[in-house]
Amino acid sequence: SHRSVDNNATQHKQTMGKKSKRSKSDGASATDSAAPSREEEVRRPAPALRTNDATTDESDNLQTEDPYEDIYEEEDDDVSYEDVYESSGDEDDDEYMEEMAGGGTETKPKAIPEIPSQDGACPPSKIQTWNPFTSPADASNGPLEMDETAYKMHHALTPEWPSLTLDIVPDRTLGENRTRFPHVVTMAVGSQADKKNNNKLTILRMSDLSRIPGSKREKTEKELDDEMLGEEWKHEDEDDSESSSDEEEEEEELDAVLEHYSFPHTSGGINRVRVCPHNTDVVGVWSESGVVSLYDVGGAIDVLDRSSMGSNNTKKEKDSNNTNAAANMSVRKMRKDPFFVYSGHSTEGYALDWSRVTPGRLATADCDGNIHIWNASHPVTPNDIVAKYKNNSPWGNSSFEVKPTYAPHGDNLDNPSVEDLQWSPSEATVLASAECGGFVRIYDVRCPNKAMISNKIHGSGADVNVISWNRLVGNLLASGGDDGSFCVWDLRNFQSPDPSQPPKPLARFHSHRTPITSL
Repeated sequence: SHRSVDNNATQHKQTMGKKSKRSKSDGASATDSAAPSREEEVRRPAPALRTNDATTDESDNLQTEDPYEDIYEEEDDDVSYEDVYESSGDEDDDEYMEEMAGGGTETKPKAIPEIPSQDGACPPSKIQTWNPFTSPADASNGPLEMDETAYKMHHALTPEWPSLTLDIVPDRTLGENRTRFPHVVTMAVGSQADKKNNNKLTILRMSDLSRIPGSKREKTEKELDDEMLGEEWKHEDEDDSESSSDEEEEEEELDAVLEHYSFPHTSGGINRVRVCPHNTDVVGVWSESGVVSLYDVGGAIDVLDRSSMGSNNTKKEKDSNNTNAAANMSVRKMRKDPFFVYSGHSTEGYALDWSRVTPGRLATADCDGNIHIWNASHPVTPNDIVAKYKNNSPWGNSSFEVKPTYAPHGDNLDNPSVEDLQWSPSEATVLASAECGGFVRIYDVRCPNKAMISNKIHGSGADVNVISWNRLVGNLLASGGDDGSFCVWDLRNFQSPDPSQPPKPLARFHSHRTPITSL
């Protein structure tokens, strides 16, 4: 015979599949025990609702086993949340079931304890990225720090005296567009010293310039092929992997090396330095005293080249061949004073540029608006010099002929200062000038005292400080001015149809807050 039990207990037993046993005494069966009355069954709570300390000596009390053992899940869609929660084994099961049985009041979630703050600890600083196009105008007033993750290589040095100008000396044998580390660079730097006689022209050689630690190295052609073909085609010998790892370690262990040689410049502070592209031994210097000087720095470069060949800073230069070559390398006689000095300008200036089409052609301009054209009187390229002069240097006071070609003219007579000059990268006779008052002019040296094109590109009259002629696209010219903007112009449409209106650039950028002096 079966007896009736509480609905909750029965549902629990059927759903969770618990095993249960009735107490037997003296071999008597469960059907022989006295059946409880209906009122007692109603008053008596289900086994799951009984407290742990509740004791009963009734013979038919259901005893459940360990809640974590012998649990059988049955496919029953009518499983209630109370049944699942009852069998979860949490310590708060009894309290929850009592609340459900007492009226189903909602339970309040427990408050998450607050994490105690560290006493005296400074809150972490918030790093903000400054964007010149989107950030507020006053955002750049504070200190700006460089983000090294944006660069593969970064090195800094502090010269003895401040400098307004420098120029890169092209390498003789290493070539352009080098990507393999470590790098080497040679540059000419002019000083602005406290006293006139303390100024100097310095040739700097910086070698063993390694990448920033942690930056990714350039992938080899083999690695690019493996990446493109897939993992199953990847083939890398142990020797290759060891050599690549050795190269990485070698790059990280190298320390940058700085070597220099200085030439005295007694004509005062140096405003502009430019290296002749057809012969890197010749460097032109504009001084604040109104004098243009030309230096022969070939001997200094020979000394630096011999030092680099004989150095043991890198593992690749430790072989005896390089050491012997450095010892046998001849060094030309060094001349510390300039071989050509020109004082024909009326005042100081900043504009100076060598032609990349005609060897030995130079243009200089001063703050009074005068432009002078220089032409070499003898061969300039190293091969031509060796062919004609053997090992003797041809540079002297008669090496160049200088001719005043342009004087102030047009609408800019009040402030005609020429701030920059640029020869055309493709035309031997075409020259561009940047002037105060917002003017840019295009000249042809075959037509002296006349500008072929003249435009006031800044309607506000802001000075044009610098221009740069694109060497790959000959009709593009960039300019930077005192108003902090720089523009790109198409010279095919540079002449405005309305003289009263400035021409429209291809692009104009207002990312700077101060005057642009280099471009």
